[in-house]
Amino acid sequence: MTITREKLIYAMSASNPPVCRVPPKTDICFQTCDCFEDQIESKDTPFNGLDWNRINPATGPVYIEGAQPGDILKVTIKAITVTAKQAVMVTMPQLGVLGDELTQAEVKIVPLQDGFAHLPGGIQYPLKPMIGVIGVAPEGEAISCGTPDKHGGNMDSKIIRQGATLWLPVNVEGALLALGDLHAGMGDGEVSGCGLEVAGEVILSVEVIKGKRYPLPMVIDEQYVYTIASELTVDEAVTGATKNMTNLLVEQGNLTRSDAISLMSIVGDLQICQVVDPLKTCRFAMPQQVIQQLGIKL
Repeated sequence: MTITREKLIYAMSASNPPVCRVPPKTDICFQTCDCFEDQIESKDTPFNGLDWNRINPATGPVYIEGAQPGDILKVTIKAITVTAKQAVMVTMPQLGVLGDELTQAEVKIVPLQDGFAHLPGGIQYPLKPMIGVIGVAPEGEAISCGTPDKHGGNMDSKIIRQGATLWLPVNVEGALLALGDLHAGMGDGEVSGCGLEVAGEVILSVEVIKGKRYPLPMVIDEQYVYTIASELTVDEAVTGATKNMTNLLVEQGNLTRSDAISLMSIVGDLQICQVVDPLKTCRFAMPQQVIQQLGIKL
């Protein structure tokens, strides 16, 4: 099943009509535009000519059969393919952490060749594709694809990559899964406001988990279990991600709250995903070897 990049939404909402209905455990290929909807072709593209209503589009949404409010959507990311030969970046006043130090907008075109990005300063850096925007319809009002929240969305977390599983809440019938904003690479924080913005394809499969309660969103890979939170400030996102992991350890690992907090302070890592979106996103990483010793099965 392939969802082409012409099937775009700019906000995640229960009112978005699904582009198709898919049974669980079906491989779905999402073709995506870059975060500028492929409007920038060269460094000479007029910046003031961009249509800012077309930023951060997501491909979809897809109706997952059998998904009902209260369920969990387990999304297994099987492959991420960068189909573009170049990535786009921009810097501009008031964008990112250091936007106050800039006086004009600048478009950068980053060549991608043989698995490497050719970055400013002559740096060659290996591509590390990841998904910037992925989520389901929220329970209430529509949320822009540029904003992360409890439904997922623009979490810009580099751990959402090939081989990982993303766990999302089902808020509406069918979940209405959509994704976009692929990056060929991005550092924690995304401090300029951009990753290596690219078009591409994502192949994933979805399972519907019923009768379970986990703190969501959550990501699992071979090494770690991550709890994610997006809030208005970094401090609030830090607290949210940490509380989510504490709740997971207490509820699933039968630890006291005091023991869970102590354990997290020694073996866990608190990490920043991004600090440039309308809500800021952090994650708490707990090693799989600890999760397994606690007998937690997810």
